[in-house]
Amino acid sequence: MPELPEVHALAADLRTRLAGRAIARVDLAAFSALKTYDPPLSALSGAMVDSVSRHGKFLDLEASGLHLLVHLSRAGWIRWRDEVPALPPKPSSKSPLAARIVLDDGSGLDITEAGTRKRLAIYVVKDPLEVPGVASLGPDPMTEDFTVDELAEILRGQGRSQIKGVLRHQGTIAGIGNAYSDEILHAARMSPFAPASGILEDPEKLHGLYTALRTTLADAVTRSEGLHAAELKGEKKSHLAVHGRTGQPCPVCGDTVREVSFADSSLQYCPTCQTGGKPLADRRTSKFLK
Repeated sequence: MPELPEVHALAADLRTRLAGRAIARVDLAAFSALKTYDPPLSALSGAMVDSVSRHGKFLDLEASGLHLLVHLSRAGWIRWRDEVPALPPKPSSKSPLAARIVLDDGSGLDITEAGTRKRLAIYVVKDPLEVPGVASLGPDPMTEDFTVDELAEILRGQGRSQIKGVLRHQGTIAGIGNAYSDEILHAARMSPFAPASGILEDPEKLHGLYTALRTTLADAVTRSEGLHAAELKGEKKSHLAVHGRTGQPCPVCGDTVREVSFADSSLQYCPTCQTGGKPLADRRTSKFLK
């Protein structure tokens, strides 16, 4: 799933490519992807691209006062095309193409989604806050005003909720998903099941979590700067310490990276670095394997 660093880099890449361009048309290939109807997609035809930015994990293409927002969800991506076909794509449930943005010079970009679980979402609005997912976002962890005190206030409000879930919840902190929450907790040497309120009881843990959060995201953003969309997935995967590396050695201590599986997701962690050497049970109801 594209998270804050990848969406940040996508926005930067598209900002350069779309500067001074006008949208000729937007072709919808998956009707389920479009979540709004007023303004219609046709309202973007002829609009000049003013900027490309992000809100959490939402990509925001602003054109002549309208905003085309895309949430790539788990399997979505943006693919640049130097030349797009002359004919609009035919809607097909078997095609990964969700929509195509055609520019005035014949280039464009495909918004795609792999797999059968179609969750990618496209919105056309006059104000990004009209999109519920944007309006409910928590603070952006990459801004200067995201301080350790703000993180402490967030944790205080979460009580004994597990820190893994706190980091992933978009209404609490915007932009962090499954992969980077694993990476942040590994860098902080913290169990994914640690209660939020317990972290507040230890100033060293609180500051360690804050530093790990800011550093992990900042490093990923820096590595992604200047990369084209096609390069971002490979860059992300090659720099992960624990996420998606079940069974492989931890790059810090050499212990075997382990996994906890849930209904529709999983987390990865290092027992030595994060749980005092004790493997977590592969279910929510137990903290450690017996």
